[in-house]
Amino acid sequence: MSPAKRSPSKDTRISYSARSVIASTLLGTYPPRLSPRRLVRSCSLFGIGEGTARVALSRMLAAGELTLEEGRYALAGRLLERQTRQADSRSGLARSAWDGSWVVHIVTAENRDPSARTDLREAMRRLHLAELREGTWLRPDNLDGERDGVATTLVEQQCTTLHGARPARPDTLTAELFDLGDWADTAQVLLNDLESAEAGLATGNDAVLASSFARNAEVLRHLLADPLLPLELLPPRWPGAELRSTFERFDHAFSEAWQRAMRDPP
Repeated sequence: MSPAKRSPSKDTRISYSARSVIASTLLGTYPPRLSPRRLVRSCSLFGIGEGTARVALSRMLAAGELTLEEGRYALAGRLLERQTRQADSRSGLARSAWDGSWVVHIVTAENRDPSARTDLREAMRRLHLAELREGTWLRPDNLDGERDGVATTLVEQQCTTLHGARPARPDTLTAELFDLGDWADTAQVLLNDLESAEAGLATGNDAVLASSFARNAEVLRHLLADPLLPLELLPPRWPGAELRSTFERFDHAFSEAWQRAMRDPP
């Protein structure tokens, strides 16, 4: 069914694990590659000590979430895939024209273990599909099916896919599958938060970086949950485009402030 609501945090006393800070820092860096010193410095803004940060780096390297080449850590595995999806969600990539058809995936694989079921649900989420009933997933067929090759392959392995479905009442079905009001409400709260955060960044005070970092991560998570529906099925005054444009302006200001704070001291 619809994605879970992601409520923006109002607590300025932000608490992140070292792994979360490292992952989020690299997810917001293009290309996603930084020196250990900069990642440790990033953690320090959240009160995380150097020792804790370096232990997290070692564990992420061992888990295949990072690689280490020429003295720099880089995203790998699922975190790297997530950055690709994140970039797509920021731009709202979708076909500009929709012919009114839907795509339906019906689970037909037998004897699936719990791990396979969990992996399929994650793949469906990544492909912005919703579950009508157990084992039946669908959405308007307006997205590029090759955008996430790993998820698409997993779906192909466990499902039979039908293209060209045309529901009698697509607007009613859309409302049943996707909680658009919830997404829009959270987007509006985030828009207000971004305006406040951008004003804080304009002061040049590094003390606002931690809260701005949190806003940045919250917006990116929320954009990943955008169902990316055709314009024809969106309610009036849908805030997706406004959230993206406001976030791009905020992210530019945040990135400049973040880079200043990450510079090695003389």
